[in-house]
Amino acid sequence: MAGIKDVARRAGVSVGTASNVLNRPHLVRPETRARVEAAIAELGFVLNQPARQLRSGSSTTIAYVLLDARNPFFTDVARGIEEVASTENLTLFLCNSDLDPRREAQYLDQLLMQRVRGVLITAVDYTNERLRALPANGVPVVLVDRVYDATVEAAEDGWCSVGVHDVEGGHVAVTHLVERGHRRIAYAGGPMRTPQVADRLAGARRAMEDAGLDDDQLTVLPTSALTVEEGRRVSQRILGLPARRRPTAVFCANDLLALGVLQHMTQNGVAIPEAMSLVGYDDIEYAAAAAVALTSVHQPRHEIGRTAAQLLLEEAAGREGHQHRHVEFSPELVVRASTAAPRGLRATPTAG
Repeated sequence: MAGIKDVARRAGVSVGTASNVLNRPHLVRPETRARVEAAIAELGFVLNQPARQLRSGSSTTIAYVLLDARNPFFTDVARGIEEVASTENLTLFLCNSDLDPRREAQYLDQLLMQRVRGVLITAVDYTNERLRALPANGVPVVLVDRVYDATVEAAEDGWCSVGVHDVEGGHVAVTHLVERGHRRIAYAGGPMRTPQVADRLAGARRAMEDAGLDDDQLTVLPTSALTVEEGRRVSQRILGLPARRRPTAVFCANDLLALGVLQHMTQNGVAIPEAMSLVGYDDIEYAAAAAVALTSVHQPRHEIGRTAAQLLLEEAAGREGHQHRHVEFSPELVVRASTAAPRGLRATPTAG
């Protein structure tokens, strides 16, 4: 592979002049710059960016460790991050933990070794020591889709964070169903170790309590993941319940689960919303485009990504007076065709 010395020799200039063409072209006369650029093209010279970063001590790479690349919510967040990175001429690495704490830990080790400029993360495990090792070694971290209040823990960890008030999101979803007249409601989501899932459940329970309903009127259906396939399994479990125990509405921890429930129930003759109301979470593009447009709790996905990236770059720049901030957006319920007053099941569904 051709090096900078080869370029300088071919162009008949000093190594310093060839380097200036790459880094400070305004310092080089146009005719000299043209000779160097011609030599670069002839030799197929490619700048060794990692070596350059190692010498300068400044990386041009940031990374986003996301929870599940199958979920459009996270790709929309990533687009917001990428928009900010692009304006700063930075490269964005996307790392998919796939809800696996071991895989997440491996990515964090690699990113620390590569000394990236900063890491954004929607974590599987926020207690992971590898996560805490990043700011301790000079690599800024911003939590995405997970807000820490200005607590002692967050201050000690040295993290900024951006997300939506998920307890409130769960509350507005179930309050909507209660106001429609539903008294037996199911909540589907998991793994329960995921803070967002637990917070949305806490909000659902609070809504039931506020309405004067018993806790046992909320059926909790844990899932192993937040996927369409798991949603179909949730539907099977609901339709397998005795009629007297079967809920009349389902609140899902994300839209993919809700779309799986919608698909399976429709295939089994259960009309949505006439026989079963359904609420999702995230308000991804597919929610509005579903066969029955899905009522969902909206998160400003793109803005979450942009805000997180801006906080990261602000900290990485070492600006004076930087203080760790925790930006929390308010959830908004988007009511569509999948929710209505309960009327009882109109078909005799199967559990298969």
